[in-house]
Amino acid sequence: MTRAVVVRRASGADLDALSVVVAQALSAGPLGGWLVPDATERPVALRRYARLVVSWGLRDGLVDTTDDRSAVAVWYPRVEVPVPSAVWTFDLHRALGPRASRFALLHACLDAVVPHIPHHHLAHVAARPGRDDAVPVLLAVHHRGLDAEGLPSYAEVPGGRPREGVLAGLGYEPRSPILLESGGPALWRMWRPTPGSSRAGGGLPRRDRLCRSGTPFRGQLIPVPPRSP
Repeated sequence: MTRAVVVRRASGADLDALSVVVAQALSAGPLGGWLVPDATERPVALRRYARLVVSWGLRDGLVDTTDDRSAVAVWYPRVEVPVPSAVWTFDLHRALGPRASRFALLHACLDAVVPHIPHHHLAHVAARPGRDDAVPVLLAVHHRGLDAEGLPSYAEVPGGRPREGVLAGLGYEPRSPILLESGGPALWRMWRPTPGSSRAGGGLPRRDRLCRSGTPFRGQLIPVPPRSP
């Protein structure tokens, strides 16, 4: 018998458990290997990064989880265009030291193509092995609130089949990908339009294609404007 999924808002008491869930998901996907190419260093680095991810969400966004902490979604309401911040760069270098460069590059790429219209950004979603069934329920609760407010949502999905994943089944439509340099996976920009909006574009700004949007340089990150086809 399938257990009912109960969704609730996470708190600081959930930080340790949810960090493990995020780290496991990163380790199992293509992004984790690109972020930390050295397999011996990867587990520790991804655990530290996952803790930052959940901490940032609890501090600056909204973190949803299930009653058994088997799944987690980190959301950021973007009602106004976010002001670029270097806070995450400082946090990354403090937590990851010399391994922070690719993590910083990833965040620079994501910041460069954030939609400039009101929306909610699904920054991270993860589930424990064997609990992928909890993800659609977890996200559906948040989507109902967005639909009531008339707000779209946005996410990035690593991999090569964006039309076959969980988000596609929840109404997200793929747009042009972010292409990470040094052989990284494509990050497909996924857009869930508001109910009744035109599905041709759905409100997402013009297509951007990115090979690089930031370059680590002597411990700093120098932004580079994205390129468009």
